[in-house]
Amino acid sequence: MKYTKQNFMMSVLGIIIYITDLIVDIWVSVRFSMKDTLSFMLFGTLVVQCFSYSWFKADLKKAGQESQHCFLLLHCLQGGIFTRYWFALKRGYHAAFTYDSNTSNFMEEQIDLHKEVIDRVTDLSMLRLFETYLEGCPQLILQLYILLGHGQANFSQYAAIMVSCCAISWSTVDYQVALRKSLPDKKLLNGLCPKITYLFYKFFTLLSWMLSVVLLLFVNVKIALFMLLFLWLLGVIWAFKKNTQFCTSVSMEFLYRIVVGFILIFTFFNIKGQNTKCPMSCYYIVRVLGTLGILIVFWVCPLTIFNSDYFMPISITIVLTLLLGILFLIVYYGTFHPNRSEETKCDEIDGKPVIRECRMRYFLME
Repeated sequence: MKYTKQNFMMSVLGIIIYITDLIVDIWVSVRFSMKDTLSFMLFGTLVVQCFSYSWFKADLKKAGQESQHCFLLLHCLQGGIFTRYWFALKRGYHAAFTYDSNTSNFMEEQIDLHKEVIDRVTDLSMLRLFETYLEGCPQLILQLYILLGHGQANFSQYAAIMVSCCAISWSTVDYQVALRKSLPDKKLLNGLCPKITYLFYKFFTLLSWMLSVVLLLFVNVKIALFMLLFLWLLGVIWAFKKNTQFCTSVSMEFLYRIVVGFILIFTFFNIKGQNTKCPMSCYYIVRVLGTLGILIVFWVCPLTIFNSDYFMPISITIVLTLLLGILFLIVYYGTFHPNRSEETKCDEIDGKPVIRECRMRYFLME
């Protein structure tokens, strides 16, 4: 388990994408007076700061130190992510570039340093994943809704949508890679093909679903919101049924299950270390049926508010991206998944098992 120069450069790229996405979100909100976007940004960042600070407290308690008020102040000022990036890049640079191989107890110190950096990067990946689905996905739906509703768009709108798509895709793949690297008992997601396949599986299924939701918003906003609320409730109930144990406190665990329900609106998320073949199959069968139902409703209820010239290309795009997403899903789990040869073993948790004493103890536990 080693933090390499390539990992450091990926971390630098990660903070660049994070800052770019943040600037684009603020610009879109101001440029198009999207108060809903600001609401999602506020909710997403508040949740992320809560989890980040609770992990800082847990770390200090584990190290036998008292909680520092400066960390609380930084998180209240929405600086938790930047604080974590600072520590991760500072220690990561030392591990990847300047570590002195002549120090005493080199091997033990090296392992501890690299493990510390990898755990910090994994924390960041988990927080970015939360922020992506709490903030990025709803914002992307709003951007698509405005783009299709107006019928005309400038370069800045297309650029904002592309940045949002890249941020969502990056955070999803980055989390999978970081999680597996932080757990020595898990096989790594090695090679470009598995990562690209996983990226396309998530990207195409997400894009298809978001376009479908946008179409339903044009039919009836209340019906669309009711459907999303219903799916969120199902996700929360599923998390309670599985009795997730992500957090050490009851209140944070309750918040986590709320977040899980929100994530499950957009993509499948393995919230427990159990075989997910059946739940995932059911999830995407419902997704296919829901998408087809929305397309049929939109065909039956022609709207004057919507530019009809867009409907045929969008319908074709929805169907093609959904089919491609399912195809890449099958290819990934059938060919590239690290545990594909271990048929009797449960799927890995999208979080943490409790078999080793490290930061990941505060992630999902089996």
